[in-house]
Amino acid sequence: MPKNSKVVKRDLDDEVIESVKDLLSNEDSSDDAFKKSELMVGDQEEKDADVEEGSDVEDERPAWNSKLQYILAQVGFSVGLGNVWRFPYLCQKNGGGAYLVPYLILLLVIGIPLFFLELSVGQRIRRGSIGVWNYISPKLGGIGFASCIVCFFVALYYNVIIGWSLFYFSQSFQHPLPWDQCPLVKNASHTFVEPECEKSSATTYYWYREALNISSSLSESGGLNWKMTICLLAAWVMVCLAMIKGIQSSGKIMYFSSLFPYVVLLCFLVRGLLLNGSLDGIRHMLTPKLEIMLEPKVWREAATQVFFALGLGFGGVIAFSSYNKRDNNCHFDAVLVSFINFFTSVLATLVVFAVLGFKANIINEKCVIQNSEKILKLLKTGNLSQDMIPHHINFSSITAEDYNLVYDIIQKVKEEEFESLGLKSCQIEDELGKAVQGTGLAFIAFTEAMTHFPASPFWSVMFFLMLVNLGLGSMFGTIEGIITPIVDTFKIRKEILTVICCLVAFFIGLIFVQRSGNYFVTMFDDYSATLPLLIVVILENIAVTRIYGIEKFMEDLKDMLGFSPSQYYYYMWKYISPLVLLCLLVASIVQMGLSPPGYNAWIEDTATEEFHSYPTWGMMVCISLMVLAILPVPIVLIVRRCNLIDDSSGSLASVSYKRGRIIKEPVNLEGDNTSLIHGKSPSEVPSPNFGKNIYRKQTGSPTLDTAPNGRYGIGYLMADMPDMPESDL
Repeated sequence: MPKNSKVVKRDLDDEVIESVKDLLSNEDSSDDAFKKSELMVGDQEEKDADVEEGSDVEDERPAWNSKLQYILAQVGFSVGLGNVWRFPYLCQKNGGGAYLVPYLILLLVIGIPLFFLELSVGQRIRRGSIGVWNYISPKLGGIGFASCIVCFFVALYYNVIIGWSLFYFSQSFQHPLPWDQCPLVKNASHTFVEPECEKSSATTYYWYREALNISSSLSESGGLNWKMTICLLAAWVMVCLAMIKGIQSSGKIMYFSSLFPYVVLLCFLVRGLLLNGSLDGIRHMLTPKLEIMLEPKVWREAATQVFFALGLGFGGVIAFSSYNKRDNNCHFDAVLVSFINFFTSVLATLVVFAVLGFKANIINEKCVIQNSEKILKLLKTGNLSQDMIPHHINFSSITAEDYNLVYDIIQKVKEEEFESLGLKSCQIEDELGKAVQGTGLAFIAFTEAMTHFPASPFWSVMFFLMLVNLGLGSMFGTIEGIITPIVDTFKIRKEILTVICCLVAFFIGLIFVQRSGNYFVTMFDDYSATLPLLIVVILENIAVTRIYGIEKFMEDLKDMLGFSPSQYYYYMWKYISPLVLLCLLVASIVQMGLSPPGYNAWIEDTATEEFHSYPTWGMMVCISLMVLAILPVPIVLIVRRCNLIDDSSGSLASVSYKRGRIIKEPVNLEGDNTSLIHGKSPSEVPSPNFGKNIYRKQTGSPTLDTAPNGRYGIGYLMADMPDMPESDL
């Protein structure tokens, strides 16, 4: 040690005292919170210990009241409407029970590893998506902004679906249900059935004409549908009230919104199993078609479903996990939530096919009765001989098996003129084979089946209340994926931001409650999220494994969890998952290119759906949705790469006063080899230090900028010390 080391130390200590005086001399006398803060100047080791011990209250960040509340929030976010009306359709379309094999494989390959990755970074850094990816790689900070934009796009139309469910819920308190029978039209001479309903069905007519009052094309606006406008307003009011206090308010609602759907699904399963034909539906669903499982399309659709079922890339997963304690076992959470999601999809599929089996049985019985009457007429007219009919057949109480026996005999005997007889084959499998998904399943097929239930209004109320809760659970996570990153980054009051966000979303969402609104919902669903989210998750994977470093990340996880995660995740994150995601991205682009961009329009005259291509302006909207969603990534990259914004201006760097210590929020961490664990998160990073924590006295009086939350945004420019080595900062 140099001879004059004690003198140097004394000088430095004097400088510390002077620096503290300078800092305190600039305090705002009206800032009570600042007056109570103290500047802790001591050994770095002591400060590190202080941060770790106080991490649970640091930054006064809200926390979950219990682990159960957090798990229910994640389950509520991941388990949504897609589990009820998308997974059963894919299962039916892609090989029945055989579809579960590729789904489970892809859940293990991309689902759980990527879900675990998002939980880990959110829990460790304790910031929303913007702060997390800004911290890991500032040049890829646009990932967080892209996630927010995609969340906003999805929230716009997702809440419209909740509004539709609210409308049906409100109409279910009457007997008979309003969609039970076709309406009658009266004129001066006679009464007749509404032609549009007669050509389709009562539930189809009610959906398109009574609920949506749909126009015949995207270009034909038709004005606002006032009933759906009120329902959309009610949906946004519910979301706003639930989210206005963040997890402190939404967390309590999760106990009902996340658990109630399981109660309803179990009730429907028990009731469905007691109905005629339900076992036929379940058998049809579980029967594996192994030859279909080998088709690439099946794997692509399974990967897409896994991806969206867990809410990857939205930012909601990161936002929810950011309110956890840092020693929470997020690996257990990732596996648990992923398998709860999977088993919920299987449960929903059993319920759907039990009910659809019952519906198919009713339709099949009607088919048998109608065609039996045709055979009797043909026997009376002499077109068919009585000798063809087996003696045990009784047409007054004929079964489906007996009818199919007669049908086969007539088909063989009257082979040449069979088509002219107009007889139909009444097979329950044919009805079950009609693939229905989305709104067609929820608001038409399932709704029609419930009209045949005893006490149908009760089951209708339960079903649509379940849809509302499933939708709200996903909406909470989606809105949290917008609110949390913005509040963390720009220090805006959460209550004000939530109200503004919901108001803006409601007014933009009015385009979805026009008479042509259903076509816009289809457009946003097809183009606003799929490709942008795939790109976002690929970049997330690259940021952690390539830029931050997979080895360093594994060490971080070991320090955070208290044990080393399986090497399985190492290889998944580094090699397999990125490769699968790239293949999925390419396949999605190819599929989008091969499929003509368009929508199914409802034609009133024919009472059928007809495919229409998007007009030129519609194509521009589709392209704009994809470009706008991913645009923040290259913008932030260029801005950071070319240093177009001076980070020292205070817009991106700030010093905030947190419980007795100054905390520096980093702005340029490029080349920082400090890990997430040993280096501090944005809320923990200590003020610049060099040996001891010494704050250099500024030559001039620093200018104070007041941040939106009343704290000092740029602090004392402690990073602006040209005479100090960069490594010490």
